[in-house]
Amino acid sequence: MKKVNSVEEYLENHDAFRDILETLRALILSTPLEETIKWNAPTYTINNKNVLSIAAFNNHCCIWFYNGLSLKDEHQLFSKEEDANKALRQMRFETHDAINKPMVLAYIKEAIENEKLGNIVKHQKMTKELIIPEALQAVLQKNPALKSQFENLAPYKQREYCEHILTAKRDATKQARLEKIQHMILKGIGLNDKYKNC
Repeated sequence: MKKVNSVEEYLENHDAFRDILETLRALILSTPLEETIKWNAPTYTINNKNVLSIAAFNNHCCIWFYNGLSLKDEHQLFSKEEDANKALRQMRFETHDAINKPMVLAYIKEAIENEKLGNIVKHQKMTKELIIPEALQAVLQKNPALKSQFENLAPYKQREYCEHILTAKRDATKQARLEKIQHMILKGIGLNDKYKNC
């Protein structure tokens, strides 16, 4: 996408949705939010904190609420496709008639108030439970040094090794993988370290 330097330029580049974008922009500018361009889209801040952005896509426009998880969403205006583990929420519009100005403005004002008061809901990162395959567990139990090194690895490295064993379909493959990874674990390196920082 072509880099834009102003909101006007952004609107010109999205002429198909210009009327929706202009209506959303007018609602936003009726509040104390400051307008800028970030991530190549109109973004609105208060006290230098991102509150929301507007954007156009192929089939719709939207308002991104950066801390949307902190909003009540009483009218169920947020897209149902949002990742429940992230704070970002999106309100979509395919036609100009879909914009209920008083409701949208109420959400914008609530987002501003939450930002001013620091009422920000931190999303919880979901961490998968580490499942150590039985074959790896048996090897670790027999070798205390290996077990100690494995436990000292970063959780993502432990997970890489476990998934490497779990994804083996045949016992022979599982055994070959177990033999291969033991010296790597003892050295304290991850399964995919050689591919990182290339």
